[in-house]
Amino acid sequence: MKGSCSTLDKHLISATPRVADHIPATNRLPWAGLLALAIAGFICILTETIPAGLLPQISRELGISEAFAGQLVTLYALGSLLAAIPLTTATRGWRRRPLLVLCISGFLVFNSATALSSSYTLTLIVRFLAGVSAGVLWGMTAGYARRMVPDERKGQAMAIAMVGTPLALAFGVPAGTFLGVLVGWRAVFGIMSLLAVLLLLFVLWKMPDYPGQPAGKRLSLKQVMGVPGVRPVLLVVLAWVLAHNILYTYLAPFLVTAGLAQRIDLVLLIFGLSSVVGIWIIGVWIDRMQRPLVLISLFGFALASVFLGIAGSQPVIIYLAVMVWGLTFGGAATLLQTAVAQAAGESADVAQSMLVTAWNLAIGGGGFLGAILLETLGVRSFPWTAFLLLILALFVVWRSREHGFVSRKQ
Repeated sequence: MKGSCSTLDKHLISATPRVADHIPATNRLPWAGLLALAIAGFICILTETIPAGLLPQISRELGISEAFAGQLVTLYALGSLLAAIPLTTATRGWRRRPLLVLCISGFLVFNSATALSSSYTLTLIVRFLAGVSAGVLWGMTAGYARRMVPDERKGQAMAIAMVGTPLALAFGVPAGTFLGVLVGWRAVFGIMSLLAVLLLLFVLWKMPDYPGQPAGKRLSLKQVMGVPGVRPVLLVVLAWVLAHNILYTYLAPFLVTAGLAQRIDLVLLIFGLSSVVGIWIIGVWIDRMQRPLVLISLFGFALASVFLGIAGSQPVIIYLAVMVWGLTFGGAATLLQTAVAQAAGESADVAQSMLVTAWNLAIGGGGFLGAILLETLGVRSFPWTAFLLLILALFVVWRSREHGFVSRKQ
């Protein structure tokens, strides 16, 4: 009998989830794990955007036009767009750390292949596959970060995990472009592969692991979309990010009218630095005033758009407006991911994949709609179009106080 009890105890112990499977009791932030997610995001964004700064070198070595070289960015975005929902849904039962390792390994393999490839077709294929890795990574990052901390610090944890995005845009892309001129674009992709190797070792050493979602708790895509609050958040994602990308994608022609064609680097630096400050502010306050922060951010961006529309030919006004724009958009991803995760509950990862898809649609839509506006109404229409989209987003947030962008319970 004693032997039977001992065997039963062993089975119970083996069946009991590991300590890391539960939300930690401590209120301290798990900096190692959160920074690992931030670095993964940094690699993801840098991998996506760095070709834009290296188009002349890439086109010359691959024997293609710069327009064709620009499709390296397009194929990456397409991979993320197509993979986010189906692959996040298919892998939601997987343990989190092995899935993260697989995503980072994807960046290692596909960036290495990009660095070594002499074929334009092969390069496009591996860029698409790198985008697939990104789609899965973005689908799991928010849920992973939130599981590391107690409820009262979930927003702050997500802000830290997302800080890699503005850092990549503010510093990574300019540094990568500079290195590309010095040592060549292939070396830049090689450096990103080396960074992925170091991150893999760090993840295997320090990253906590968590189980996937049990089969009995998995909702269908249609059910997740029907969860109260999910659709309003996705609508705000489309409006907010579309407004941003109309302005950001066609910033260069807009600056020409103000005589700042040669200062686009300075304008982008102002935007990047203010975005970093913005995400820091969001990280400090999000767990206490999430809804007000969304409203303030949208209002601030709308106000900046008005100033760009009224006084877009005045350099000082442009600098100030871009600074406000960066401050209010820097934390957008954190605010929106937190909102959709809270709305979706245990189906947060699937909802996050929907957010990733909506985000990428807005990026593509910004380029498409911006091109139409540029050819028909001119650059002066950009700020006012952004303003109308932001007013729509403000209206949706204001109406979604019970689900989606909830008021903080007292």
